[in-house]
Amino acid sequence: MAPKWTKALPLAPVAGLAAWDLLQKKHAVLRNFPVVGHARYLLEEIGPELRQYIVSGNDEERPFSRNQRRWIYASSKLENNYFGFGADNDTEFTQGYPIIKHRTFSDIAPATKVNHGEHGDVIPAAKILGGYRERRGLFRPESVVNVSAMSFGSLSSAAIEAINRGAAQAGAMHNTGEGGLSPHHLHGADLTLQIGTAYFGCRDKNGRFELSKLKDIVASNPVRSIEIKLSQGAKPGLGGLLPGAKVTPEIARIRGIEEGKDCASPSRHTEFDSADSLLDWVEMLADETGLPVGIKSAVGNLDFWCELVDLMSMTDRAVDFVTVDGGEGGTGAAPLIFSESVSLPFRLGFARVYELFARAGIADRVVFIGSGKLGLPDNAVVAFALGCDMVNVAREVMMSIGCLQAQKCHTDKCPTGIATQDKWLAHGLDPSIKANRAENYIRTLRRDLLKVSEACGVPHPGLISTSDLDILNGHESARSLREVYGYEAKWGLPNEFDAA
Repeated sequence: MAPKWTKALPLAPVAGLAAWDLLQKKHAVLRNFPVVGHARYLLEEIGPELRQYIVSGNDEERPFSRNQRRWIYASSKLENNYFGFGADNDTEFTQGYPIIKHRTFSDIAPATKVNHGEHGDVIPAAKILGGYRERRGLFRPESVVNVSAMSFGSLSSAAIEAINRGAAQAGAMHNTGEGGLSPHHLHGADLTLQIGTAYFGCRDKNGRFELSKLKDIVASNPVRSIEIKLSQGAKPGLGGLLPGAKVTPEIARIRGIEEGKDCASPSRHTEFDSADSLLDWVEMLADETGLPVGIKSAVGNLDFWCELVDLMSMTDRAVDFVTVDGGEGGTGAAPLIFSESVSLPFRLGFARVYELFARAGIADRVVFIGSGKLGLPDNAVVAFALGCDMVNVAREVMMSIGCLQAQKCHTDKCPTGIATQDKWLAHGLDPSIKANRAENYIRTLRRDLLKVSEACGVPHPGLISTSDLDILNGHESARSLREVYGYEAKWGLPNEFDAA
């Protein structure tokens, strides 16, 4: 028979923990409530998951509500993405809620009797990228929905491969992000090569831009356009940060940086310091590579945009496209103040920029691309009505391949293997299976855009006008999108040639 004292052995670890809690001075909760105080920290740790699955309502969560995520997940799996019993949103009590005004009759877009199924969801852009400046590599994008900038490093190799394969299967383009072009971007999709402030992939040993490296990348890869990143909606004026834990030997080699150390991008470029010198650099890149060249930026102070529009109006230099990123856009890591309070939200920021180009009479010369939570049909429709020719999607396509909004991107502990360089976590993501889900999501979004266009009486989302949407002021009144943002007639629409 075992001694009685052995029965107390299971309690020894608890007693040891209690003694440690009473002696430590770092946490007052644990000193006052030894052992049981740890439950507080556990609940804090799993709080997001508890709210996500148990506590929150269908439309309460942010950045994406449960309903929004459910639509993306179901669409990516080709499951039933319909909703029953009516709207969850308090449309009559929500300020700024957009309402699409369908038309009873239309001789422009007759009612279809077929479902927009496979290959029936192809929507090319209304404008030719690089057409105004007649770049050697000008082209008309096959899809109005494309994949936004997400770097290898921020995302795992498996995630990049899955997204690239899915984009290729859907006929969409894939933006490399500022982290450079990696082998994982080479699975079939045409690429937009993004050049950020650190010039990753095309920099010398001192971190300065090196044209010969850029030309080598463009010549040997399926790069169709170049995007100069001025700023990003989630961290404008800040530059990027890749934690050292994510800087693997492969990423260090591709970016030209030191392995295992935090990689911070400067907040501004060193190759130009004004709108004037920016345009010189744009024209140099276009001449040397033959590709359309554009810019990506969040919208804050408008001085830059005013100067850019003036110079494009008075000289023979121009950017071929402008990607406007909203302050609600996502990122792998950023200070809270930048994510939540720096740069304008997409609708307001884009409308201000578009107005400058429209009043100068040069909006037709530029392809406008919207970014920042536009991978949902309702948000995308508003973007097209305001004047976007295409939209880029990022977090939404991440969800299509499994992201569950754990918000662990900055920790390298993404549980789905998407926003991490942890080999064990990333191995759970099968690129071939997830590629099909990315394709399904992109096709479904385009299909829904076609359905809404048809309801508005037009055959293409780019032909939806600001008069086709109202913005609600609760249940009291509504104003047209045109009136809310001060648009003039035909603003936001392509010219007659592009429309045809």
